[in-house]
Amino acid sequence: MANATVVASSWIPLLCLVVVVLSACTAVSSAVECNGDDRAALLRVKAQLGDPVRLSSWRPSTNCCAWEPAVFCSGEPGRVTGLALFSLAGVAAPVPPALGELTGLAVLQIASVRGMSGPIPPSFANLSLLEDLDITGTSISGPVPASYLAGATNLRTLVIADSRLAGPIPPSLAGDHPNLRYLDLSGNFLTGAIPPGLVHGSFRFLILSHNQLTGEIPRCYGDVDTVDLSHNRLTGDPSPHLFGIAAPAAKIDLSWNELAFDMTGVRFPHHLRYLDLSHNRITGKVAKSLMDVRLEHLNVSDNELCGEIPAGRFMAAHGADCYARNRCLCGAPLPPCCDGGL
Repeated sequence: MANATVVASSWIPLLCLVVVVLSACTAVSSAVECNGDDRAALLRVKAQLGDPVRLSSWRPSTNCCAWEPAVFCSGEPGRVTGLALFSLAGVAAPVPPALGELTGLAVLQIASVRGMSGPIPPSFANLSLLEDLDITGTSISGPVPASYLAGATNLRTLVIADSRLAGPIPPSLAGDHPNLRYLDLSGNFLTGAIPPGLVHGSFRFLILSHNQLTGEIPRCYGDVDTVDLSHNRLTGDPSPHLFGIAAPAAKIDLSWNELAFDMTGVRFPHHLRYLDLSHNRITGKVAKSLMDVRLEHLNVSDNELCGEIPAGRFMAAHGADCYARNRCLCGAPLPPCCDGGL
């Protein structure tokens, strides 16, 4: 699995939002004198990363609230509540344990630091105020660090993507974080079943693509706004609970799995804008309910569908590639049917 190039598109707006917020707040926090213990912890982080050039502004005699990349402080004296580390070239080191000494952190973001490896250290258990943890594009390995994050009960965003996590998703992740709305563990080597109840509240995102997950999709994810479980080994029939006219989902990507169900009578959500069911074992006909869904992306290729493709309303927006390599589909945009559509 080429997970080194896998970045789930759904987290990009969230990433940009956090960057903008941190950048805006850094200009304000630079006027605050930083907490001495936090400055010492940041200097230990720098040393544990091998003193990367991009952290050259991190000097003992200066105000850490003005350091770049973004360090955000609040309060008096300034506690470090936000930290963003991006594109640190030349790093070849484990995840710095000193990050866990920044006990005031609410936002921690690490992106494109390929040389950062090893498991999340136990010191992360000290980050009880953490609300947003976003780590993408590293070589972090080991299990999902559920036990070290259990005390962060206000965690809203958990992203450890495009890395090297392995093993199962701990069921405890669901119960420990009642405010978790955005979970992205895509592009790793996770195995086993998907636990129920991983995300909560409104506007929920569940992104577990490009792993090695097995089993059926739990029924509770039928009211999640974005579901991306593509490129796994999932089985079963998700249609009774994942689809339905009133379901809130805007994006559903279940491609490259082993799902098997009859699509003929499935009623897809009217809010749906992205649907990818390609590379599964789906049978029956293309559902007529798709005529009433204004999809920006549709792909049901590489299944076992047969019969005439419904025509009219929003179906004209979808080209032949959307239906390629099925058992016996026919009708526009594919060649016309013989004998009235099989």
